[in-house]
Amino acid sequence: MTSQELKSRIDRLWEEFWTGGITNPLTVIEQITFLMFARLLDIRESRNERTAKRLNRSFKPLFKEDQQNLRWSHLMGLPAQEIIPHVRDKVFPAFKGLAYEEATFGEYMKNAQLMIQKPSLLVKAMEMINDLPLEQSDIKGDLYEYLLSKLTTAGINGQFRTPRHIIKFMCEVIDPKPSETLCDPACGTAGFLVGALMHIMENYSDDDGRIPDEGGVIHYTGNLLKDNQREFLQKEMFNGFDFDDTMLRVASMNMLLHGIEAPQIHYQDTLATNFEDKFPKSATNGFDIILANPPFKGSLDYEDTQPRLLAKAKTKKTELLFITLILEMLKSGGRAGVIVPDGVLFGSSKAHQAVRQHLVEENGLDAVISLPSGVFKPYAGVSTAILIFTKGSETKDVFFYDIQADGFSLDDKRSPIDQNDLPAALEAWQSRKEKDLSDRTKSAFTVPRAELADNKYDLSLSRYKEVVYEEEEFDPPKEILGRLKDLQAAIDSDLKELEEMLG
Repeated sequence: MTSQELKSRIDRLWEEFWTGGITNPLTVIEQITFLMFARLLDIRESRNERTAKRLNRSFKPLFKEDQQNLRWSHLMGLPAQEIIPHVRDKVFPAFKGLAYEEATFGEYMKNAQLMIQKPSLLVKAMEMINDLPLEQSDIKGDLYEYLLSKLTTAGINGQFRTPRHIIKFMCEVIDPKPSETLCDPACGTAGFLVGALMHIMENYSDDDGRIPDEGGVIHYTGNLLKDNQREFLQKEMFNGFDFDDTMLRVASMNMLLHGIEAPQIHYQDTLATNFEDKFPKSATNGFDIILANPPFKGSLDYEDTQPRLLAKAKTKKTELLFITLILEMLKSGGRAGVIVPDGVLFGSSKAHQAVRQHLVEENGLDAVISLPSGVFKPYAGVSTAILIFTKGSETKDVFFYDIQADGFSLDDKRSPIDQNDLPAALEAWQSRKEKDLSDRTKSAFTVPRAELADNKYDLSLSRYKEVVYEEEEFDPPKEILGRLKDLQAAIDSDLKELEEMLG
């Protein structure tokens, strides 16, 4: 089955929900997620049963003897008039207890609600999900990512779904290793966590690193991912926090469908005072890497915000507080790639300047990569930049790059185009130590720390980039006027000829 055929199936499934009266994109994705989870549980149980029978050994079942009526295979045989109450009153309440061992997904199923009210819609949706190749581990993650691409509405807290090609670019810049802990303090759908996983699979494993165990579950291994590293990847490497239950469900499912069953994804407002005890054991001294696109215009409970963050930046602007938080969450020498609105780069308030000074003078600000203003359309047209920094390092010459195009049109349609500066930006970043980047008329250049300090730590690219103006030459006005007169005379002549023809 081709990729386009699979996408068409998702499109038709999406249309069924809309024509069935469920039009909120996030609700559609959430309901599809619940049904996918129900089928995945049955797929796993069936594989375990076959393996146990073949090898003549026992296994710990997900479904007890009196729970067999909760399995997907049983649901598919129910008559339409019985399916709504059965799924709503029996299957959904049992989800939390049916979660995979050590998997986090069940943790966020306790408030799961079936929003589908029409039996015909539920039956049709289940039939279509039953036809999706969810048993194929190299496909199901891509399917879910395509489903998430339909999430074209921003959340109330300034959440924007980060384009996947931008995530891929940031992962290539930061280059996470399979032995490093990684976190997104505002993880949303877990796009950065999945992106980091894909980067590791592409760069640090054999044959894409995917080897199924006897139960058919895909685990990641390879020349650098074996034994304890594989367990580390499954249970400790990936960490995410969010305070939206729906996003946590979607994030956990996204990781599950990409082969990571027990990521450390938890409910938490990371700016709140009670965040101190939420670090996993593997990151007691901080995380090795943080990749994030924190909310730009989130609502903030000022009284419940960590005092330490407010001490460094007394502000209600979440984008500033998140930078301070990320620096706290990193271990010494840890690296971060963070998307920020342009206002962070040049804002003149004391808080803006204090955060930028803290980045430059007490840490290593490595790069400021300017993105075009349409990157987040259709969510918003806000101008953004990527900050790359290292905790506790020394800022020397800061790498700047002006990305004008990212491979897609900068309107609401975001159609593919030929112009794409991302590969050139990555190449310039990776070769920055071998090249002379003093020419500020180019897309890539560097600025020394002292110059940043002299400009109140202004990090806007326009402050330092030199624009070359080319002198335009025009014909003399009299010559232009003469051509206009000749043109007008020709028009008058043609009109006169036409008038004579008409009598």
